[in-house]
Amino acid sequence: MLKNYFKIAWRNILRHKGYSIINISGLSVGIAACLLIFVILQFELSFNTSFTNYKNLYHVVTQQMGEDGTSYNPGVSVPALDALRIDFPQVKFAALNSSYGSQLTVPGNDPNNAVNDKKFSEEVGVFFMEPQFFDIFHSEWLAGDKSALKQPNMVVISKSTAIKYFGDWKQAMGKTLKMDNVLTLRVAGIIGDAPDNTDFPLKVMVSYTTWKEHPKDYNYSNEWGSLSSNHQIFAELPQNMTAGNMDKQLVRFTAKFAEDKTKVTRAHFLQPLSIMHFDTRFGNTIGDHSTSMATLRILGLIAVLIIVMASINFINLSTAQSVSRSKEVGIRKVLGSTRQQLILQVIGETTIIVLVSVAIAVAIAELALPYLKNIATVPDNIGLFNAGTILFLALTTIAVIILSGIYPAFVVSGFKPILAIKNKITAASVGGIPLRRALVVGQFVIAQLLIIGTLVAVKQMNYVNDADLGFNKSAVLILPGYTDSISLGKMQTFKQQLLQNPQVKSVSFTSDAPSSDNNWGSNFYYNNDTKGATFATFLKFGDADYFKTFGFKFAAGKGYDPADTTRQVVVNETLIHKLGVKKAEDAIGKTLKFGGAKSWATITGVVKDFKTNSLRDAVKPITIAPRKQFESLAAVKIQTGNLSNTVATIKALWEQTYPEYAYNGYFLDENIAKFYEQENKLALVYKIFAGIAIFISCLGLYGLVSYMAVQRTKEVGVRKVLGASVANIVFMFSKEFLLLIGIAFVIAMPLAWYLMSQWLQNFAYRIPLTAGVFIIAIVGSMGIAWLTVSYKAVKAALVNPVKSLKSE
Repeated sequence: MLKNYFKIAWRNILRHKGYSIINISGLSVGIAACLLIFVILQFELSFNTSFTNYKNLYHVVTQQMGEDGTSYNPGVSVPALDALRIDFPQVKFAALNSSYGSQLTVPGNDPNNAVNDKKFSEEVGVFFMEPQFFDIFHSEWLAGDKSALKQPNMVVISKSTAIKYFGDWKQAMGKTLKMDNVLTLRVAGIIGDAPDNTDFPLKVMVSYTTWKEHPKDYNYSNEWGSLSSNHQIFAELPQNMTAGNMDKQLVRFTAKFAEDKTKVTRAHFLQPLSIMHFDTRFGNTIGDHSTSMATLRILGLIAVLIIVMASINFINLSTAQSVSRSKEVGIRKVLGSTRQQLILQVIGETTIIVLVSVAIAVAIAELALPYLKNIATVPDNIGLFNAGTILFLALTTIAVIILSGIYPAFVVSGFKPILAIKNKITAASVGGIPLRRALVVGQFVIAQLLIIGTLVAVKQMNYVNDADLGFNKSAVLILPGYTDSISLGKMQTFKQQLLQNPQVKSVSFTSDAPSSDNNWGSNFYYNNDTKGATFATFLKFGDADYFKTFGFKFAAGKGYDPADTTRQVVVNETLIHKLGVKKAEDAIGKTLKFGGAKSWATITGVVKDFKTNSLRDAVKPITIAPRKQFESLAAVKIQTGNLSNTVATIKALWEQTYPEYAYNGYFLDENIAKFYEQENKLALVYKIFAGIAIFISCLGLYGLVSYMAVQRTKEVGVRKVLGASVANIVFMFSKEFLLLIGIAFVIAMPLAWYLMSQWLQNFAYRIPLTAGVFIIAIVGSMGIAWLTVSYKAVKAALVNPVKSLKSE
């Protein structure tokens, strides 16, 4: 019996090839899209779950409350570590300090010739780390153990790092590594590689005590008021302590230590490791990216909506097409078929179509997998098949079969045999027209949500990418360098040689660019007041040419004089306004001192506000000061003509001046664009899935219009004989669909407005939601739908009416 069902089902699919192709195309594309989204979600949601005790691990983070609201920092001041251990002896704590962009050098045979050294730049994955870290985060030790990190100048590296540096990880133990040409380290341990789905890309782990011994080289500060996002503390709670209980005790801890010493309102609390990857309040993690749960929910919602749209197509075409099967159903009922048998037959047809669609969807997903990294931060070697994806495919297949097959099966099996045999069953009599109309409206609600989302996301990202940042970011080449004594000694010579190039307009040595991920903050005192400000200032260091190189505009005063230490400073408008200074001119000549500093510095200028981080964040109170020991980057402003030759010349000069360092130059505007990598990828996701939604919607419309054209062949012939034009026929077919799309827009518009308003809240600087976006969406939807309907309607209208009247 079952074999007979599937045989007849296969024959019916082949008999109606056009409708079958439409159904299979829609379902294949929809399921493929959902499968790829599932792969992304599965990867992102698995972050940090590889640690066996991850549910009991926490990140100690900082909340700072000020007059302008609350800010969050993943870092904790250095002296807090020992204080935490004293106050909470039952809790395991471990600290690390990230060193971004460090250079690791494998010395060659000739110690006097750095040209033969092997140099490696590591953007992430280099840490000064306590041995206690491995008591909390368990790793596989291939050689050595955690005790290696108790001694200064010791380093532990991962297996893949050892292979990259030395060729064979087994030969790496005991070898020498130089870090930033400042530290000479001995390899004392090798651990297994960290998985891709972790926020701890452990590559190079230098002993924490080494950091303490080089405070000037790596910005070690044992001041409560100094807070850097690089220095982070992690904790493992005992079984009898909850995070809520610990948070209450941390309130008292902060009051006891930090509050009196920082002069700002600061609080510490525990962030569960399970949400660390998704908590965007703290910016990026110590890994290469973080992902907001809102983004993952949007992706999941898009996947569900795409599957629903594809299923709607199936339901609409199946119920419409069921009229042509009425005689077959009538005969089967007369010959004794039960309703249950008819339902099983229709479900069998649905199952075959869905299974074929799934097979094609898997092939499409496999072909698209290498391009997945363009819309999501996934590893290059990510696979399509695992236990999770197979289960997902199985559940999706069952869900689509049920969703798409149940209603058409009940419609077909409900035909009365007498009416069916006499061909008296019509599209109206099956009772499916209201439902089909509702489903078409539902389809276009989804399509218009995605279209509006795409328009808003693209418009916002265009605004972000083209926004005035308050300084000139174009044609500024950033050369990451180092602050060891040899490099510092070559600074001025290198600068003068660069300025001899007519293509170089200006050069400045600085700690970081005006817009960066840096959030180095400090408490401070203003105008000889010993009480201290009620908010922190964020620090940027640069030489006297900093303002010229980046094209800052001054609200009052000027830049400071050339100096190696901080005697003069420049502040931004936000800082003086928060201090209650109304006019920029009134701040000139006043004094400022950082927490822990011994001497006061004079304010020589106030720059107009510039975007200090990404446009997701409000402008911070900034202090810019000279401090040669922190000025590790060279910013080179160059002419826009003949960029490639100029960059090649600068690279050659760098390699000649600093043979001990690898060249890692990049343009500032490209680096700023990376701030919005996730949002740009999300905008691309919107574009792709809006296109898929439109494609599926158009497939459904085309199928329905095709069926209508066949059903109304004689009506079209009669209308043409009575004088109807082609335009009249096209209008007859399209008016109902255009009305349904209009209804869909009325539903979609407030939903889209709410959802995109929430998304835009992620940006401190954002576009307004204007009527233009919604007008484009409705006009575009109607235009696409009209073209889809018109194509088939025009073909029906051009048929000879004599032939049309003979067709029935």
